[in-house]
Order: sequence, then structure tokens, then C-alpha cells
Amino acid sequence: MQSSSTSDVRDILEIDAPDNSEFITKDALFNNKNKKPIKKVESTFKKPEGMHRELWGLLWTDSRDPPPLMPTDTHQGYKQMKAKIGQSKVRPWKWMPFTNPARKDGAVFHHWRRVADEGVDYPFARFNKSVDIPTFSDVEYHQHLHDEGWTRAETDHLLELANRFDLRFIAMHDRWDEQQFVKRSVVDLKERYYHISNTLARIRSVPGQELKIRVYDADHERRRKEQLDKLFNRTPEQIEEEEYLISELKKIEQRKKEREKKTQDLQKLITAADSNMEARRSERKATKKKVQQQQKIREANLNPESTSIKFPDFKQSGVSLRSQRMKLPAAVGQKKSKAIEQVLDELGLEHNPMPTEDIVTGFNELRQDIVLLYELKLALANCEYDMQTLRHRFETLAPGKIADIKNLLPAAPTSVGTLGEKAVEESPPKPKKIAETIDVVGPTNPLSPVKKRRAALEQGNILKKLKAKS
Repeated sequence: MQSSSTSDVRDILEIDAPDNSEFITKDALFNNKNKKPIKKVESTFKKPEGMHRELWGLLWTDSRDPPPLMPTDTHQGYKQMKAKIGQSKVRPWKWMPFTNPARKDGAVFHHWRRVADEGVDYPFARFNKSVDIPTFSDVEYHQHLHDEGWTRAETDHLLELANRFDLRFIAMHDRWDEQQFVKRSVVDLKERYYHISNTLARIRSVPGQELKIRVYDADHERRRKEQLDKLFNRTPEQIEEEEYLISELKKIEQRKKEREKKTQDLQKLITAADSNMEARRSERKATKKKVQQQQKIREANLNPESTSIKFPDFKQSGVSLRSQRMKLPAAVGQKKSKAIEQVLDELGLEHNPMPTEDIVTGFNELRQDIVLLYELKLALANCEYDMQTLRHRFETLAPGKIADIKNLLPAAPTSVGTLGEKAVEESPPKPKKIAETIDVVGPTNPLSPVKKRRAALEQGNILKKLKAKS
């Protein structure tokens, strides 16, 4: 404190002191170079029992310094921010004049600056940016820039204002000399200036060099401003009329959208009707071929190749189970599966035997034969139904005569036979045949041949009684 007060007294009395130290620097202020080791002072205060360490650190420290009220912006911490003040002189400042190079009037100003910065240019002069205003000669004006709407004096006055106000056309229009020249608008000033600039750039350009042409559409700008003036000068009646027209336009567009939607819906209905007509035509064509298709179906049912089961054949690479080859495909219906189970139960065979190579082959062939037997029995039942129907029709049309349909049919070849017939010829009679095990006509089927046969018999008996009474 004594040294600092002595230096203060000497500064006040303007007494030169021996210059033993340099000016204060940032490193000297914050003691970055020579850091003294911090001695730990044992605190006489102890942390109370039950208080957390973080809270005790905020309330008390070893150096008994209170916590900072404001956050610090240094990485060293607030404890090391102890500046050495009063040990050296500060850099001297001086009240000195200066000029701004951006000003051309030679104005002189004064401000405080460091003595070391005396003679240095004004630092803020580099921020002054000026616009390059084009200049032209008399020959260039008469050959390229002459315009009947503009005189030479007006052109010179325009470029002088552009150089003075840095192309601020609003200020240029405000300072335009209307007493000496014709009144011009902002658009006229811009059009004339950009015409001069583009023309001089074009005639002074070097061949092969890119031209910087500034496009300015003066006619468009005039129309835009006229429209803005009309929009701004509208009366309240015109504003209400415009709002009414806008609302009516929205209603018209809404009705148009509704009509388009109805038209689309109607078109969809017409398309659906056309598709229905095409479907009906295709159905009519299909009914003509129905008899042929039924005949083909019957022939397919009688054909052993069409009734065979197509078991999956695993020819792909990889591992597969042999039991997968015994699995019935999805094309086999529930009735055929039930018939296969009935025959296997009758024969005393398992539904899923051991899948060896021979058993898989034989078991699949056996089920194919069972399906073939089922199809043959179903075809036989249909043929018997047709024969019974024809017999009753014959008896109805020719009463008193007995139809012998068996004599009219051709003799069947002896080589053709079913598995059930072979079983009867080759084996002694059993209590139940394999063909009888398969239930082709179920009692619960409303369209079964048995019920059809009964209905045909009852119909024939009714016709006979009616003819006997007549």
C-alpha cells in the first residue's frame, strides 16, 4: 500500500519517478508467467455434521473468499484474477486532431488517442465505400449517349447527383433542380442512368471479356406504380365491390368443383354399367358352352390321370424331410380326405406311417387309387341318377311300357373294372366292401343324388295319378 500511495502522489505532483518497470500487460496483470505456489491454510472452521460437501463448499472455502456474485468469463477462476495495479505507469493518451480521408471538405476533428498511435490514419476510414460513377467525353456523348428527351446539362446534373448521393435515387429525386430542368420521376432518373452505364460498358468492353449489364425495365416499373396508385386511391365503395366480386368468384369456383365431382361420379357409374353389360354378355356366351364344359368335366372325372394326386416333389437344393412328400396337397378337398381316412381305417393302416423310401412311394400310390375309386363311384352314382331320371320320363310319356335301358347301352369291356369289383372277384366275400366304405352321397347333402332320385320318383307317381284320373 505504501508503494502504491507513493506512486499516486508522484503522479499527482507530476514528479518523474525512476522507470524501473515496463508498462502493464495482460500477462503481468493475471500473473500467467510466474505463478507462486498456493499455500494451504488450515481452516479453523469445520463442516457441520449432516451438511453436504457441495453446500459447505459454496458457504465457506479454505481461503475464506466469498463466492462470486457474477459469473466469470475466464478459465483460470476468480481466485487468480488479482491484478498488479500501481507498480508501473499506464500508456499515455493525448488530445490530438485528425482528419477523415472519406471527407473532401478538409474538416478537422479532435479526439483522445494514444501517443503511440500518433500519425496513423483514421481507422474507420476503410469502411467508407464509394460508388464508381461512369464519366464520358463529348465524343462519346454525341455518338452513343445523345437522347432527344434529355439534354447534356440534365445528364451532367444527373451524374453529379449520383456521385453526390451514391445512387440513392430517392434523395437524387428530392434534390433534382426542377426550376432549371424538367420535372423527372424516380423511374426516369433510373432509366437514364442505367442506359448510360450499360452503353459505356458496351463500347468500352474488351472483346472476349464478360459484360456486366444491369437490366432495368422502366415500362414495367411505371405500370406497377400506376397499379399501386390505383389500389391506394380506391374508395370504400370500390373496396366493398371488390370484396363482393371475390366472394362471388369463390362461390363460382366451388360450384364448378361440385359439377366436376358429379361428372366424375356419373362417369364412374357409366363405366360400371358398361362393365356389367360386358359381364352379362360373357355370361351368355358361357351358358352356350355349359353343356360342353359339363361333358368335359365328366370325361375328366372318368379320366384316371386327372384324378390322381400331385404330391410335392422336392427337387430343389437343400435339406428336406421325406415325410413332406406324404403330405396331401391343398388341392385335395375335404370329402376326398375324409374318404381316404375311411378306407385307411377299414384297411387298418396308419394315417402317418414311417416315411421310408418304399413306404412313401406305396402309401402315395395307395391314396391315389383311393381317390380314383372315389371319383369312379361318384361318376357311377351320377350315371345311375341320370338313368333313373330317363326311365321315369319314359314311363311318364309312354304309360304301360317298361324301359329297358340296359339293352340300349353298349356292352362294357371286360378289362375295365374298379378296385371294388376286383376285390369281389379275387377275394372271398367280406362283411363290408372297400367301395361301400367310401361315403359318396352324404345324408346331410340337400342336393345329393338319393334325394334327387326320391323327388323324381314322387314326381313320376303324381303324373301317373293325374293321367289315370283323366
